[in-house]
Amino acid sequence: MTRAPSQVCTYRRHEFLARADERKDYVLRIEEGWAAQYRLLPDGRRQIITLFLPGDYCEPQWLLQGRATLPIVALTRVRARMLPHSRIQARAPHEEDSMIRVLDAMLALLRNREKWIFNLGRMTATERLCNLLCELHSRLAARNRVVQDRCAMPLTQYDFADIVGISPVHVNRVLQTLRGEGLVDLKGRWMQVRDLVALKRLGEVPLDPEPRVPRAA
Repeated sequence: MTRAPSQVCTYRRHEFLARADERKDYVLRIEEGWAAQYRLLPDGRRQIITLFLPGDYCEPQWLLQGRATLPIVALTRVRARMLPHSRIQARAPHEEDSMIRVLDAMLALLRNREKWIFNLGRMTATERLCNLLCELHSRLAARNRVVQDRCAMPLTQYDFADIVGISPVHVNRVLQTLRGEGLVDLKGRWMQVRDLVALKRLGEVPLDPEPRVPRAA
């Protein structure tokens, strides 16, 4: 990690933003890049618990716990602004990076984890992957990072597998099927959604407008 005088931190890909049980007297606001919070089994199998995208607070629970419970690693190069707890607590409720905004982000994060748990337990592999693609498209669109249904998608097939609980080979099969049906196309580190309505139907995503995603700024 490198830190500028303005308290903007940069992390290389695969560098840790946090390690388990590490003390944290600040919260990060992601400005660029993606990061993942995960848990490992002793044999190395990984389950990604949370994805942090540009505009997200990482990790809101640090404000209450003062330490990281799980490791968080950069999936891409990450630029983040360090927000000391004292600064957050001193902000008025209507100001950016205030206590109420960080707590609101924490509740949104917990609601999303509930959804991921449900998806893992009750959805098929295709439904899970479609639901995740729709979620990421929606979150990025809320931060004005989708142009003509095209957005960054740095997740590898291994990352997808460790989120939706299937093998990378199965991920590849599902993505090839979705591409063949003209729903979505992943090339390099970009995603082009060609039929969002059909993708939502496959992912059991309500077609009504989704609630606004709480954002850091």
